[in-house]
Amino acid sequence: MIDKVVATAAEAVSDIPDGASLAVGGFGLCGIPVALIDALHQQGTTDLETISNNCGVDNWGLGVLLFDGRIRRTISSYVGENKEFARQYLSGELEVELTPQGTLAEKLRAGGAGIPAFYTPAGVGTQVSEGGLPQKYDDAGNVTVASAAKEVRTFGGQDYVLEESVNPDFALVHAWKGDRHGNLVFHATAMNFNPLCAQAGKITIAEVEELVEPGELDPEHVHIPGIFVQRVVLTPNPEKRIEKRTVSLASDQASQPSDQAGSAPSTEQPLFSEASDISNPAKAV
Repeated sequence: MIDKVVATAAEAVSDIPDGASLAVGGFGLCGIPVALIDALHQQGTTDLETISNNCGVDNWGLGVLLFDGRIRRTISSYVGENKEFARQYLSGELEVELTPQGTLAEKLRAGGAGIPAFYTPAGVGTQVSEGGLPQKYDDAGNVTVASAAKEVRTFGGQDYVLEESVNPDFALVHAWKGDRHGNLVFHATAMNFNPLCAQAGKITIAEVEELVEPGELDPEHVHIPGIFVQRVVLTPNPEKRIEKRTVSLASDQASQPSDQAGSAPSTEQPLFSEASDISNPAKAV
């Protein structure tokens, strides 16, 4: 079996050229391949097309590449947490193909399975199927590129729109554990888009928090077999950020009067602590 481990993230992404298409795992800030994205940024690669649920946030994740104008086009589902994204899109600097989230997931899954296209009910009767969805503006706010109409067929009395799958040049994913043969295990909600991206990419590069020897992973617990993965790089103790921190402090609640006579004040503990959930790889995702 081939040992697919490379020494550094920089080495892992060194052959990604300008103009490449990338599927990037993660959902919000959960399970994103930060080390690989940063290495690509430091390398100076530009004119990229990204396929990802979202395009990072300002100055984090894919937002780092976006801020420096390295992304030409993106296929995404949710882009509401990135002000720079909105600015570039509305000023004509960025082309955006907005895609329903489930459709985006299936585009990746189908691409990895060798299925060129599929029918789905999502988007029927909207601009997703009828066309005209703005994808690129000019600097005056005029639409210069709009989505094309897609084929719609009826099956069992219900309409479905034809969507094409994707097979990007490269896929960048983040896994909890991996072995030297490229078998990967994802932790909790980091499962999101990572397995789908790993399958879809022509060349898949995985950063792993823990590298183990072949045979140490339980085959029944492997989420992505090594046949889909070409490179593995160890990135221990990655920084893990929380996109929206929500806390409910017991001390604050105890000082408030009860809302009903005879009921005790809530002793709910914080939903997230400042350090524990983001510093412990076994708990954080």
